[in-house]
Amino acid sequence: MDETIAKNILCVEDEPEMIDLIRLILSRKGFNVRGAAGGVEGIRLIRENPPDLVLLDLMMPDMDGWEVYQQMKADNALRDIPVIVVTAKAQNIDKVLGLHIAKVDDYIAKPFSPQELMDSVEKVLSQQK
Repeated sequence: MDETIAKNILCVEDEPEMIDLIRLILSRKGFNVRGAAGGVEGIRLIRENPPDLVLLDLMMPDMDGWEVYQQMKADNALRDIPVIVVTAKAQNIDKVLGLHIAKVDDYIAKPFSPQELMDSVEKVLSQQK
């Protein structure tokens, strides 16, 4: 596969098993997936090597996903990177608020199917021109 075509995705998530699962699903489709074990590491990696897409968990102990998101949007170099929020099913109220107030690009609730993840990633990346 031509490496210049492969999209880089950063998964900011405090559960290593979830990063592994997302990497497994997306690498089959040719995506390069890196993991960041929490919000502090996530925003550092986003700044060091801006990805094509961020998969962002909201509930993390060190810095929550909204804080990461707000830091990205406040930075001219990072504000156009699309963000898909990944969070637990119980937070559907956050989904509505997040998509409308924060203008996240999409939202996936855990547990999700591999197809839901792929559909969301492909939809969001196809909107980036």
